[in-house]
Amino acid sequence: MTTPDNILPFISLRPIPNNLVVALIYDGLCTFEFGVTAEIFGLPRPEMGPDWYRFRTAAVEPGPLRAHGGLMVSTDGGLELLDDAGLIVIPGWKGVNTPASPELVAALIAAHARGARIATICSGAYILAQTGLLDGHSATTHWRYAEDFAARFPQVTMRADNLYTDDAPLYTSAGSAAGLDLGLHIVRQDFGPEAANSVARRLVIASHRDGGQNQFLPRPVPRATEADKIAPLLDRLRQNLRHTPTISALAKSCAMSQRTFLRRFEEATGTTPIRFLIEERLQLAAHLLERPEAGMEEIAAQCGFASSALLRHHFRKRYGLPPAAWRQRFGQAQGS
Repeated sequence: MTTPDNILPFISLRPIPNNLVVALIYDGLCTFEFGVTAEIFGLPRPEMGPDWYRFRTAAVEPGPLRAHGGLMVSTDGGLELLDDAGLIVIPGWKGVNTPASPELVAALIAAHARGARIATICSGAYILAQTGLLDGHSATTHWRYAEDFAARFPQVTMRADNLYTDDAPLYTSAGSAAGLDLGLHIVRQDFGPEAANSVARRLVIASHRDGGQNQFLPRPVPRATEADKIAPLLDRLRQNLRHTPTISALAKSCAMSQRTFLRRFEEATGTTPIRFLIEERLQLAAHLLERPEAGMEEIAAQCGFASSALLRHHFRKRYGLPPAAWRQRFGQAQGS
């Protein structure tokens, strides 16, 4: 990061009940998944003030502990650190056929009973499932493990297509980079969207991807000629969310038939044009609601909704709470 921390805007955070995050370390540590965890929760962020997360690493077994890539890893302590954790992160696991030790299972169950949250990345979901805590809940993991996971843990509802699941206090995420999405989701829950957006900017990634978004698309990388047409169209749609163009007009702008356009659009984005527009409008609405100056009708018009009632309908369906409650929870006046 070449930009000094001290030029970033200071964000005043409301303290959370327990800001201690403990990441589990094991022999064969998944380097990327641990890096995701440390980057989200363990990186010093002076711009966040004194109430930001504290971060510790806990060894689940005696050393020496190695990580993928030939790295040797030292930790802050052992499983006793889970006694004080507010959030425990399991960053992958050494192998889906390698069970957790009875000591680790017992420590996770005890931490959950004390009120700790537990989050997993990729194959880490297997360890959480072994505790039985996921029974009756939803979970996800890397798509290539989904069928095996579902067979081993039939009491868990496998959401194979999801980037992450939030069945608080239990969270699971899909392969590798989906851990970033889950981490930002937790930051948003704890400290609000401004904090999550700040972390995302530092990481140079999108500040929010819905947990229900597909892990992968049927053809993730469109042909160059199609990408050259679809990508600029997406930018144009984002720049004028008040306007709802017809499918015919969109297809014509990309020099495609309507049938071809709809197929290529879904291949490139994983959704339909109207759903894409609604999602973009809702993200803009959520951002505007964090600022106190705009009224509900004004926000609805600016985002392209015909009325505030329509905005409320889609907003509640998407985020699980009405716009007014979102503003009360995440508005800048509340978070300052």
